[in-house]
Amino acid sequence: MFFSVLHKKKRNFAANFDEVTANTKPKHNNMAKSALQQARAAYSPKLPVALQGAVAIKEGNPTQSVDNQEEIKALFPNTYGMPLIEFVPAEKANDAKMNVGVILSGGQAPGGHNVITGLFDQIKKLNPENKLYGFILGPGGLVDHNYMEITAEYIDDYRNTGGFDMIGSGRTKLEKTEQFDKGLEIIKELDIKAVVIIGGDDSNTNACVLAEYYAQKNTGVQVIGCPKTIDGDLKNDQIETSFGFDTACKTYSELIGNIERDCNSSRKYWHFIKLMGRSASHIALECALQTQPNICLISEEVEAKNMSLDDVVEYIAKAVVARAEQGNNYGSVLIPEGLIEFIPAIKRLIAELNDILATEEAQQVTRTEQVDFVKRHLSKENLAVFNSLPTAVARQLALDRDPHGNVQVSLIETEKLLSQMVGDKLQDWKREGKYNGKFAALHHFFGYEGRCAAPSNFDADYCYALGTSAAQLIANGKTGYMAIVKNTTKPTDQWIAGGVPITMMMNMEKRNGEMKPVIRKALVELDGAPFKKFAAQREKWAVTTSYVYPGPIQYWGPTEVCDQTTKTLQYEHE
Repeated sequence: MFFSVLHKKKRNFAANFDEVTANTKPKHNNMAKSALQQARAAYSPKLPVALQGAVAIKEGNPTQSVDNQEEIKALFPNTYGMPLIEFVPAEKANDAKMNVGVILSGGQAPGGHNVITGLFDQIKKLNPENKLYGFILGPGGLVDHNYMEITAEYIDDYRNTGGFDMIGSGRTKLEKTEQFDKGLEIIKELDIKAVVIIGGDDSNTNACVLAEYYAQKNTGVQVIGCPKTIDGDLKNDQIETSFGFDTACKTYSELIGNIERDCNSSRKYWHFIKLMGRSASHIALECALQTQPNICLISEEVEAKNMSLDDVVEYIAKAVVARAEQGNNYGSVLIPEGLIEFIPAIKRLIAELNDILATEEAQQVTRTEQVDFVKRHLSKENLAVFNSLPTAVARQLALDRDPHGNVQVSLIETEKLLSQMVGDKLQDWKREGKYNGKFAALHHFFGYEGRCAAPSNFDADYCYALGTSAAQLIANGKTGYMAIVKNTTKPTDQWIAGGVPITMMMNMEKRNGEMKPVIRKALVELDGAPFKKFAAQREKWAVTTSYVYPGPIQYWGPTEVCDQTTKTLQYEHE
């Protein structure tokens, strides 16, 4: 059975879950609401024309996975090769009777509540008797039968709000047959026709696995995914952007702009700002396009140029020197969270560490012995790199992994590491007479600040359309699909909604020492329009003070202020 290639362990994300589950069900939200939240609750998200009334589907050609076609087809025989789906207006509405379950999976992203409200409104529009059940604290809620019925009274408190607190989220991975079967018990008990999983690439990979299993067993249960991640790395020809990216980048850009203005006011600090984005630099690039900092590092470029850690440090230090020569001993540096993994020598080290730590022998080693254990098993070249790193960074690389076997790069204080190394290099250059300025650094990490922000108008509309699309995919009998909305740089009524088979986005990658089917992450394309726009300006930004101060997200006012998309989307569709 193909599930044997998947991860064998289920991470326990809530200690003593059985003891706390009674307290996890959300209760009716009676909290006081700000004037903004009250006003936002009255906002009616806009929908594409095709979703405004009765809906029919238009099927495209059969699809195939982005790579490893034979392997993916063999693993997903029941959900592979399905056609693309586009929704078009119809004369008669589908009055399908269906109860639906919904799961929020993984990290929070602005707009998640609007996916659920779009889903709720649409299934009730199809048939008022339809019910929506929310599984509490993520996929674990399905397995542990921890759920609640989402009612009109309950859901109205969460319209156009940030966060995932309507039902909570979690990172339990759905990958074992025991989990699927346990989930099926409650699905049958509640007469649920379909489960909608709102998550990122890994969560939607799990959705695809679940859809295949239920199809293989002829359960009649459908599974639909929705593309969520502020990192922006769940995108392709069919998914123009993942929801939450727009709001998070605008939130971070406001903060960066505030810091740049303070920087330009006091004129005495270099601000090193780390931004979320473990696997890709989309957030850093978008924020750079919005705020025009002195330096923005792009992990994908660092890798492509085979830059060492010292190369990166020297690149920043040269900008510090150039500005100091003009009397400007201050500046701003944007750093993607996952930078350390993209430095080629360190990337090779991490790959070998992942293989070593995935062995049975490594599982028997205590935490205190782990660093010495990996040093004994590393190749000579990678051991030299390991020993050259600051002790704290080396230990972090050798210790904890996240549920997918990845280094927890958010715990590595890259911004402090780089500023310290830049300071050291500047001191060397000062002794050599190459530098005569002043260097003082301040540090920031913007992550959680953007994950639960109130969604922008774009994300509010986009997410509501995704939820509506998910309901229509269910009503039309589809499974193993991800809801999509395209043409998003046009006015909302011109957006194109539909669905893409999740298998179309998959390939085989090595995870925890095994080859597994996963959705391919989208990295920053160095030949893409957004990066080229950035690259054409960065030499000027490095030396001059060209800061832009975007200010807070606006919800009411001119369209060009309130409904603008990200710079990334604008440039990609010019």
